[in-house]
Amino acid sequence: MTTTNNRTIPAKEKLAVGFIKAASYLPLWFSRALGTALGVAMSYSNSRFANVTRKNIDLCLPELSAEERERLAKRSMIETCQLTLEVPAVWLRSYQHWLKPRIKAVRNQALIETELAKGQGVILVAPHMGNWEIFSGFMSEIAPMMVMFQPPVMTSVGDIMVAAREQQGGRLAPTNHRGVAKLLKFLRTGGLTAILPDQVPDASGGEFAAFFGQQALTMTLLHNLQQRTGCRLVACYAKRVSGGFEVVFKEVDEGSYSDDTDTALNGLNRTVEACVREVPEQYQWEYKRFKEQPSGSPKIY
Repeated sequence: MTTTNNRTIPAKEKLAVGFIKAASYLPLWFSRALGTALGVAMSYSNSRFANVTRKNIDLCLPELSAEERERLAKRSMIETCQLTLEVPAVWLRSYQHWLKPRIKAVRNQALIETELAKGQGVILVAPHMGNWEIFSGFMSEIAPMMVMFQPPVMTSVGDIMVAAREQQGGRLAPTNHRGVAKLLKFLRTGGLTAILPDQVPDASGGEFAAFFGQQALTMTLLHNLQQRTGCRLVACYAKRVSGGFEVVFKEVDEGSYSDDTDTALNGLNRTVEACVREVPEQYQWEYKRFKEQPSGSPKIY
């Protein structure tokens, strides 16, 4: 262990920081090639990573044949390993010199710019797909953005994430009542935020709604923010393409604006589904999206 500022840093945390710093120097082509090799290796394992991927795809896409689902699972594991190796460069390298030249295309950017030009607040609905970490840097050239941030267990890794987002012009709000109040004020003045809508919330912060035909505990925060500010919602994801990324903005399902919570949450999940169906291999199927189930229902994992 190492001691820094009177805090003893565990060896595991030191290793994570070392990995992030080393991986940030990898050329993109090499990090993707290495991610491919790691993903293929994981696809032959009996790991939680591989098992959850297959379980989620089987549940959500039963219309695919067994062979198609297996191919998708392997591709998903490759894409997630590539993401893991790309993120350090997004955090630690210069946006102008590293990331900006790798933005190969942008679709429907006017959806954002039109609303912001009106002084209208905007929430980016950004599912766990592609490389969502690029949005801090990319959006900094369009408008200031505030995001809610809960530091990870590893403090040193959290410090890297905070420094990266602030260096890219982002503003951070804590994941508590004070942070929500700060974000509400920001959105009411025409601000911009991004929220990962498919995170599993605490029981007090979510309700069950359909997601690919399955019951999924779905956050109510996004709906509450929209209702209290009247801001617009725009779905987005950063698709991994040859040599970089394609940024995609999309209209959300109209049900997402309903003042009825159940209707809004189902609309939100349909919005995520529509994004996923465009690039299913780049969705993070490895995430335990259905780990919480309604009372009396069997556990999925």
